[in-house]
Amino acid sequence: QVQLVESGGGLVQAGGSLRLSCAASSLNFSSYAMGWFRQALGKEREFVAVISWGGSRTTYASSVEGRFTISRDNTKNTVYLQMNSLKPDDTAVYYCAANPRNSATNYRLYDVWGRGTQVTVSS
Repeated sequence: QVQLVESGGGLVQAGGSLRLSCAASSLNFSSYAMGWFRQALGKEREFVAVISWGGSRTTYASSVEGRFTISRDNTKNTVYLQMNSLKPDDTAVYYCAANPRNSATNYRLYDVWGRGTQVTVSS
């Protein structure tokens, strides 16, 4: 059974950092672009970052550009999201997702999803 499991969320003060991880199982991980998305309470799911299957290309939402870094380790079937200079507006449930086609920013193009990890940034 294909599975993505996120970890690393928590409560942090504004200006702090967190590193999210997403471990994949039963997935040909190195053939998938991997994305991070987030959904705040009462809001639509939004794109955060995506990394190509080989890791050479990354794309970020403008709201996180320069503060967040996506990376992957295909030997560990894991994708990461390093989040620095966190703001209260970053508070959301963060999801990782897999896409076999391309480094898409549209969440509707992603086939496999994790269950999410909560990130809360206090002011």
